[in-house]
Amino acid sequence: MQNFSSTKIPVYVYLFLIAIALACFSCSSDDSNDMDNQGGTDNPIIDNPDPDPTDGDGNFDENFALDKDNRFVNYVLPAVDYDKFLQGDGDFEMVSKKVYESFNDDFDFIFILSDEENKPDGLYFGITRKIKNDVEGIGSRLYDNTSTYGSQGALKSIIHMPATKFVRNGPFLHEIVHYWGNYGFIPTTVGGHWGYSSVGGQLGGFDELVTITGNEYKGRLNGRDGFGVNANGGNSIPYSNLELYIMGLIGADELASVQVAENPVRSATERGVFTADNITTYTATDLIARNGERMPSTQNAQKAFKGIAVVLSKTKLSDEKRAELNTNLENFSRNEAPDTSWGLVNFWQATGERATLDVTISQENIK
Repeated sequence: MQNFSSTKIPVYVYLFLIAIALACFSCSSDDSNDMDNQGGTDNPIIDNPDPDPTDGDGNFDENFALDKDNRFVNYVLPAVDYDKFLQGDGDFEMVSKKVYESFNDDFDFIFILSDEENKPDGLYFGITRKIKNDVEGIGSRLYDNTSTYGSQGALKSIIHMPATKFVRNGPFLHEIVHYWGNYGFIPTTVGGHWGYSSVGGQLGGFDELVTITGNEYKGRLNGRDGFGVNANGGNSIPYSNLELYIMGLIGADELASVQVAENPVRSATERGVFTADNITTYTATDLIARNGERMPSTQNAQKAFKGIAVVLSKTKLSDEKRAELNTNLENFSRNEAPDTSWGLVNFWQATGERATLDVTISQENIK
């Protein structure tokens, strides 16, 4: 047997063996980032097919977290930024651009909710900032400001409601339909709303008009005296005939005539009573002649909508608040009737089962 310890090995062989060893060490070190080393180096290089951009608990960063039930995001703000939303001066762009840092441009609506039990005195119940209009024949010109808010064209409007309970009580339905009206579709003395008219929907108006005497009238809604010129009962009533039309959910063949009071003055003492110079009736033909045909028509109009709810708070939401929000958002966005205990109208019901609203965040929505 040959004794290797006594055999002289040429220097160039030593150098060759050392080079091979260094090369093998270098490849192992580099490949550890790209290879499935459990199966050896014969396995192909793979990318993670389903990356999770959160930290495993739904956190995109320390102050921006997707709830475990995937129906809303909790955005924790410094007090100075949070309080601006309660003063009517919230930064909508800040919120929307934060959304698009982590999510794709998949949403028609961004719903901003403040973590409050009640709205502050003097503040609105809800407000809509319309970001674009891509519908003709509803009284509004076409425009697109989506890029200002970080969207690449999908975003329709941003809605802020200063109390989380307004998801259930309203004005959730009211603020959503503001995307389509009222931007001059009918004359009104109450900007952005149906005012003293027979629309009788989420944006106000009566559904029955009684002549008292001469130029004095009483408006009624759902069989009761009185009506709202801005809104009617939160989430307690569905969208009206005219609201369904401007939303693209019914066609001109189903559009009903509308009565509009000219120069109305509301009584200071009697519910639903007002005076007017005249009551003008607009037929469906009149309304289309005034505004043009709705484009896209009801056959091609969007009927499935997507929204994302962003809940603003100064500290992370409590488990109780999370549970309440999930219950209300789930009931509001169901494609069926909400729980009997919920007791109000959800989006699907309000549209007469013609349209849906999805607020659940899926993996496909996450960048």
